[in-house]
Amino acid sequence: MNSQIFSRPDRDAASHWLKSYYFARAAVALVWFAAAFTLGKTSPSIAGALLVAYPAYDALANFIDAQRSGGLKFNRSQAINVAISILATIAVAAALTRDLHAVMAVFGAWAIIAGLLQLITGVVRWKIGAQWAMILAGAQSALVGVFFIKQATGPATIGIKDIAPYAAFGALYFFASAVWLTVAQARRDARRTA
Repeated sequence: MNSQIFSRPDRDAASHWLKSYYFARAAVALVWFAAAFTLGKTSPSIAGALLVAYPAYDALANFIDAQRSGGLKFNRSQAINVAISILATIAVAAALTRDLHAVMAVFGAWAIIAGLLQLITGVVRWKIGAQWAMILAGAQSALVGVFFIKQATGPATIGIKDIAPYAAFGALYFFASAVWLTVAQARRDARRTA
């Protein structure tokens, strides 16, 4: 199924998949956020593992979504996002051997690129519905990335607590999209049975 061209049944199937996908991504982001503010604040090794896991999970999630939505060939922005997130995972692991300023710089660059790619994916999927939240999330991610890079070049102490709100906002946008799709599907179902 090409993500750019949808018949009604394809749109309904895509909407159903994305609803589940967005709920799952919101839940994972919330768990990551909670772990960052509890375990990550008290254990540098757990914080490091969480920081590496975040872009790794993004790569995996984008890969699965692209595969369920017609494949990487038809979802180029996601295919690029998978590659960028894999590179970010490696770069975060390498930056952890230096300091958290380097990690923040990597997160910033990744947030900018991944955010713009998410924005593009949202525009391509506009007809499915609920993509306004994904477009906003992508734009905000890019802006936060600029802020992360600015923080990385400053003298202030940096920790996982500075990155964790990024995950919380991501969870909010994914949840909003999932709820929007759920309501839209319920309305369509009600019209069909009326």
